[in-house]
Amino acid sequence: MNSELALSETTPGFVALVGAGPGHPGLLTLRGRECLQDCDVVLYDGLSNVEMLVHAPQAVHQCVGKHGQSRIWKQDEIVAEMIRHAKDGKRVVRLKGGDPAVFARTSEEVNALKAERIPFEIVPGITAALAAGSYAGIPITHRGIASAVALVTGHEEPGKAKSDLDWPALARFPGTLVVYMGVTTAKQWTDALIGSGKDPKTPCAILRRCSLPDQQKIQCRLDEVAGHLTPASKFRPPVITIVGEVTGLAESMDWFSRRPLSGKNVLVTRPKDQADQLAKPLEELGANVIVQPAIEISGPDDWSKVDAAIDHIETFDSLVFTSRNGVKSFLDRLLEVGRDMRCLGGLKIAVVGDATANVLATYHLRADWIPETFDADALLTTLQNAEPSLKSTLVVRTQRGRDVVSDGLRDSGTQVREVVAYENRDVPEMDPATRAKLDEQPLDWITLTSPATARNVHRWLGDSIGETKVAVISPLTAQTVRELGWRVHAVAESATMQSLTQAILDAETT
Repeated sequence: MNSELALSETTPGFVALVGAGPGHPGLLTLRGRECLQDCDVVLYDGLSNVEMLVHAPQAVHQCVGKHGQSRIWKQDEIVAEMIRHAKDGKRVVRLKGGDPAVFARTSEEVNALKAERIPFEIVPGITAALAAGSYAGIPITHRGIASAVALVTGHEEPGKAKSDLDWPALARFPGTLVVYMGVTTAKQWTDALIGSGKDPKTPCAILRRCSLPDQQKIQCRLDEVAGHLTPASKFRPPVITIVGEVTGLAESMDWFSRRPLSGKNVLVTRPKDQADQLAKPLEELGANVIVQPAIEISGPDDWSKVDAAIDHIETFDSLVFTSRNGVKSFLDRLLEVGRDMRCLGGLKIAVVGDATANVLATYHLRADWIPETFDADALLTTLQNAEPSLKSTLVVRTQRGRDVVSDGLRDSGTQVREVVAYENRDVPEMDPATRAKLDEQPLDWITLTSPATARNVHRWLGDSIGETKVAVISPLTAQTVRELGWRVHAVAESATMQSLTQAILDAETT
């Protein structure tokens, strides 16, 4: 028997115990990403950012519990599920918040895997104590203040006869203490430290959701910590508390909370696969971005008119794209029906703006005409002034919107054929999870990138937006917003995500 075949038949699956880091999806390690890309099943806990699951589209995703949102699986249930999949020959990622070796019960999972002779790997992650130095301006060691650090659990195993923690030793510890999982037990452990001789005036920092846009930080004294962690305070996990003189450096080293949009809640309403182009720059400026698509992009129900235009593509002298979605949908269809880009060799190509030109370039095509102002009116003017004048033009568009380009070209004597290469449809309802977020954290900004988007978001929210500001992509969208009864607070100078981001930034900083 072939040795490789024999190995595949007798070797069980594989388990990677992967640290997801403190929260921000960009803090996943490269090795962690590789494991996700290569797995069949992901078992993730509530402290793992679900955005990381984008690296495992091929896998089954199973949440093993999130506080306040779903049942928390018992440890033996998690182990049993992990082993079940591995014995079925699956590659499993057990995605754990922070680092697998820091208060994560990894040893229990490893012992169970060893007992079943299942191969495994442990992939480190950034634990919250280390992330605090970068994201809260609190280095947990400092050569002039603290040369040692102790990571302490604030929640020991239930049922222990006595604590394994030596509180008098921790009270005397010559460095920084970082307390994990100490929200519900804050009174006990702070009293234990103070009762063991720790100065009640010792400076502390309570850090919640470290590295995420809505990160929160409270600086106080040791004897004030418990008062900040009561149920009424809503300062809920994930939380760490840093105890020591290093917390006094937070003001001088802080960069995270000083970003220009820090603390601002912004609703991004672009289609799901395009949201990052606006969400990412806003997040880099400090905004807490909530993505809720208002429209969905899809191909037309009937491709016959597009296919007919492709069959006769050589009869046109020009091709006009009024959006990036049109470029992708039309050219993908062109390839699907068996043609390639050579059939466009005799055509001049016009696009509505740089973003559309950039998508065109991914197909190794260059736009001949790009208006200086990125809108339909400017595109029409550019085409009307084109040399030589257009005789037969194919306009690729969506099923709704203005007919500015087509009608204007016809009025100029050009023979125009329009095809709908994609459709944008209203998302009927806002996602319940988004609704819940908006109930918890009122919006500072709503971003709107088309009249259709504006109308649908207005249908969702109506007059409930209160003092929320509105930023729009163009004067046309601004006109629609005003007609709906909302005030416009920022208008992009050009129809790009960069310009829309800048408009919000200018409105916030002037």
